Amino acid sequence: MGDVYKALADPTRRAILDELQERGGQTLFELCARLTGKGLTSSRQAISQHLAVLGEAGLVVIRREGRYMFIDLDTSPLRQIYQRWKVGPCASDT
Repeated sequence: MGDVYKALADPTRRAILDELQERGGQTLFELCARLTGKGLTSSRQAISQHLAVLGEAGLVVIRREGRYMFIDLDTSPLRQIYQRWKVGPCASDT
């Protein structure tokens, strides 16, 4: 789970996740163009490196179709974090 926290610690990676939440299944080219349009000035190589960190944390799924690579958000690691600290009924409340 430490990889998830490391991945979320970087603002560029959070911007990538935000973009993938809005529109999944993007190619690297599309993702870079949309991020640039939102004021993020990272190079394509830098975005690829960020995607590698996000992939290691399980936050993105990268699939290849022919020569294209499509990137999707995977929120299952975030659900695991939520479940860890999920607030339930306290024994003292009963």
